[in-house]
Amino acid sequence: MGMYEPIRGHDDVEKEQEEEKRGVRHSVEGEDDVEMAVHARSGTAIPNAGRDSNKIEEESSKQKRHQQQRLVSLDVFRGVTVALMIFVDDAGGILPAINHSPWDGLTLADFVMPFFLFIVGISLALTYKNLSCRAVATRKAILRALKLLMLGLFLQGGFFHGLNDLTYGVDIEHMRWMGILQRIAIAYLLAALSEIWLKGDGNVNLVSSLFRQYRFQWALVLMLSALYLSLLYGLYVPDWEYQIPIETSSSPPKLFSVKCGVRGDTGPACNSVGIIDRKILGIQHLYKRPVYARTQQCSINSPSNGPLPSDAPSWCQAPFDPEGLLSSVMAIVSCFVGLHYGHIIVHYKDHRDRIFHWMVTSSCLVVLGLGLNLCGMHFNKALYTFSYMCFTAGVAGILFAGIYFMVDVCGCRRPTFVMEWMGMHALMLYILAACNVLPVFLQGFYWRRPRNNILGLIGIGR
Repeated sequence: MGMYEPIRGHDDVEKEQEEEKRGVRHSVEGEDDVEMAVHARSGTAIPNAGRDSNKIEEESSKQKRHQQQRLVSLDVFRGVTVALMIFVDDAGGILPAINHSPWDGLTLADFVMPFFLFIVGISLALTYKNLSCRAVATRKAILRALKLLMLGLFLQGGFFHGLNDLTYGVDIEHMRWMGILQRIAIAYLLAALSEIWLKGDGNVNLVSSLFRQYRFQWALVLMLSALYLSLLYGLYVPDWEYQIPIETSSSPPKLFSVKCGVRGDTGPACNSVGIIDRKILGIQHLYKRPVYARTQQCSINSPSNGPLPSDAPSWCQAPFDPEGLLSSVMAIVSCFVGLHYGHIIVHYKDHRDRIFHWMVTSSCLVVLGLGLNLCGMHFNKALYTFSYMCFTAGVAGILFAGIYFMVDVCGCRRPTFVMEWMGMHALMLYILAACNVLPVFLQGFYWRRPRNNILGLIGIGR
């Protein structure tokens, strides 16, 4: 978790300026420690060292507490996102309006992933504010990304078979390679490496100087966006086939053919996101329950899951990964947007300046996203369209600014204590609740028959 400097209001800034005018000298952090080290090496005793030792220790402990102060609003925002994720996962089946949109459109559940990526970006800016060794920081970032990647493969690769199924294990030939944690790991690694190696030095006084200091990162953002848009609208998608095994029969799998032969299509069947995943990852490694199975073409109970209509198109049962490779390219940009908000925290000490810059950026992103959506680039979480990225990142910025003002500026921490705790234990809650590890564990203890378990008594998992 990244650290930050205490919030200073306008009065604090004016007070420091008045002290500087009067010639008051502010000590450099760590100056006393350096002086003590020099004298210790030379064997020279410092006058009044015994008398001042307690004072030095007190100041050192204060500095450590100062450095370890957390950005509480970020913990609260993370906790709100975790709570939102659990809510939409559990209530989405009952209330389809808050479940993930079957294809084009935006629902409450579609904000969860962009919020997480946005939070990762802010945390990285605070974590790498001061670097002592780039090589060590790079090694730690790579190791952390690999841990997230392996954890994602374990939790979402198919090892667990879901509720009401006490078996486990996965055929590696059909293992799902991409997932939520895998996408976060990729975005985290690229954003972390850019923050370690691609940021400049110097003071930031104007918005232009802020962009100038991180110009290489913004160049990378432009390259990623251009790559995504060029592939999404320029890649040719040929006809393709897939097979569905017949579980209740020894007959060979049923073959389906999908007619495409187009460019720039953003529908469920012939988009570039799907063809790239099928070619690189393999169709057997994609998510087997595609979100578009709840569209009107594929479900008579749309927007809920249901039986196929009699005239359902051939692509309705085809695997499709909502965390695919091409869509993850634009997801990385969401992480870089959060990185920019973190840079504002690092370089602007007055909370009014921070909120002002956040709101300006967020407003521009929201307006841009809405404009693109009206012009035909629809919000689409499965494709992670550019309009979807802009709008959700802007909403994340507005929500974070509001939480920051309430928690870190006004000091209203009691009402958000639960969210703060959830934010500090986000990964644990995600594993236990969102990945169904805790429900599966509880279902493992039953009376005589597997369905006679604790969750079954309260109506969960039936």
